[in-house]
Amino acid sequence: MSNEENTKKNNQARIITGTITGLIMLGALYAGGFILAAVVAFFVYFSMKEYVHILQCKGFQPSFRIIVLITFLLFIMSVAHLEKLFPIVLFLGVALSFCSVLFKLRQPYIANVSTTVFGFLFCWLPTYVYLIRGIGAPGKGFLTLGTANPGLGYLVMMFFTILATDIGAYFFGKTFGKHQLSPEVSPKKTIEGAIAGSVLAILTAIFFGNTLQISFIKSLIAGVIITFFAQIGDLSESLLKRDAGVKDSGDSLPGHGGFLDRADSYILSAPIAYYLFKYIIMNDNYSVFLSVFEKVFINVGNI
Repeated sequence: MSNEENTKKNNQARIITGTITGLIMLGALYAGGFILAAVVAFFVYFSMKEYVHILQCKGFQPSFRIIVLITFLLFIMSVAHLEKLFPIVLFLGVALSFCSVLFKLRQPYIANVSTTVFGFLFCWLPTYVYLIRGIGAPGKGFLTLGTANPGLGYLVMMFFTILATDIGAYFFGKTFGKHQLSPEVSPKKTIEGAIAGSVLAILTAIFFGNTLQISFIKSLIAGVIITFFAQIGDLSESLLKRDAGVKDSGDSLPGHGGFLDRADSYILSAPIAYYLFKYIIMNDNYSVFLSVFEKVFINVGNI
């Protein structure tokens, strides 16, 4: 089979897989509650398996069992809104990571402890997709399905903003891209593609923001922040794969690689979007937003 035929076949598989997963995600986003929690948990579990596989290719031995245990404890605490227990769970995770290395004595010791701790933090972050859906919902929201609370609109806005980022960066970069964005990390990504993806994402955010009656400036800020962290999350996952010499995190999703390859754009964008939607856009806390930036600039100026 020629390279052209392979490319055509891969693009077809990419479109079919993307459409199916997209429809599943949209259905789960609308349903919310335990259905969305189950879908997110499904993605998180297979992302953990792929993460451990990537690190094993590098010669590290993170503990898959500890990563699963702590990630799902954090997941359950998030779903139950028991954030006060996070420090206890994180302490347990760090202690178990050290115990795993101490008793198994697998080299390299520091790397195995570090990659285990990083693993449950890294793989837990997509849980914020569920938390965004619950913004403004009555009660805990776990058993409530199909509620039209503000979180549904925010989540759809984020979903399509990230989708626009991926589509714009992929197709525009493939056609017009000439300057590599990060040659050592992801040679196929281009500056032109990143800019096009960002512009399309911002326009998408403004469109959905207008539909949701969010002001232009808030929609603009949301679009900029979401697309920026979506691309940083994508590059971060590529960094792990490049360092380990792995092309894709897995082969479960034809044309897209693995589950971690699909979740990478949400790893950093979902947490920042949650706090943006909940504390800035929904509650109009501009003073908090500005004070944070003021403190950051003051601290940077004092370095």
